[in-house]
Amino acid sequence: MHIVVCIKQVPDSAQIRVHPVTNTIMRQGVPTIINPYDLFALEEALRLRDRHGGAVTVLTMGPPTAEQALRKALTFGADRAVLLTDRYFAGSDTLATSYALSMALGRIAADFGAPEIIFTGKQTIDGDTAQVGPGIAKRLRYNQLTYVSSIVDVAADRGRITVERRAEGGTQTLDTALPVLITMLEATNEMRRGTLDNALRAARQEILTWNAADVGIADLLKCGLRGSPTIVKKVFAPTARAEKAEIVTAEGGPAALAEATIAGIFARAPAVEADLYAFARQA
Repeated sequence: MHIVVCIKQVPDSAQIRVHPVTNTIMRQGVPTIINPYDLFALEEALRLRDRHGGAVTVLTMGPPTAEQALRKALTFGADRAVLLTDRYFAGSDTLATSYALSMALGRIAADFGAPEIIFTGKQTIDGDTAQVGPGIAKRLRYNQLTYVSSIVDVAADRGRITVERRAEGGTQTLDTALPVLITMLEATNEMRRGTLDNALRAARQEILTWNAADVGIADLLKCGLRGSPTIVKKVFAPTARAEKAEIVTAEGGPAALAEATIAGIFARAPAVEADLYAFARQA
C-alpha cells in the first residue's frame, strides 16, 4: 500500500506576522514547526503502513528551508520525502496550493505508484481554511473523507476503507472505495517517538526536490500570487459604486418603513417582485 502524507512547515503560531500589503504570512525570522494537525495524519499513515505494509511518502510545498520538516518526518519513520519548491509558488492561496500539490502527486504516482490513500491534517494553524485537502481530492478525483477521527478498517484487497468521522451532533461511520483522501482530526492518536535508526537515516537520506517544471506545471499563472484570487485583492476586489445609498423614510412606524423599503426594491428590480409572487403562488 502506498500512502502519501501532505504536511506543511508553518510559523510558530505565537510569533506569526502578516505582511501589511500582500496579506501573506511573513516567515523571515519566525521559528517554524510541522503543522500540528499534520502530525496526526502522519502517525495514522505510519500505523497503516505498519499493519498492511507498503510505503509512506511525505510531501510538502514550501521554501528550501521546509526540508527541515521533511527530515523530521523521516525520523518518525516515513520512507521517502518530496519537497516541492519554486519561487513561482510564493504567496499561494489554497487554490494555487492545491493545484501545485496535485501536480506533484501526479509525479509521485508516476514514479512510485499511485497512492491508495492521501492524508492531510484537518487544517493548518497559519491559514485555518481546511480547503487544501478537499481541493486536492477534487483535482485528483479522489473520494474524500474529512474530519476523520478513526480508521476502522482498510480492505486493500477489496479496495475499501471504513472510517469514523466527526459530524454535527455525533459520529458517522462511512465506507467508501479507494483511492481516498483523508483529513485527520486532532487528538486522534499520539505521535510516536523517532528511533535512533530513523534519525540517522533521516540525516543522510536524499530529499527529492522538484520545481514547477519537474511536476509538469506549464501554466505558471495558476501558481503563487498570480494564481491566488483570494489574495490578489487589487484584481478581484469589486469597484466602488458611484451612486450613494438611498435613504428610505416613512411615517407610521416600522411596518410602514418596511413596506417603503420593499417597494423601493421592487421598483429597482421588477424581476425580484415577479419571482416572489411566482414562488408564493407555488407555495
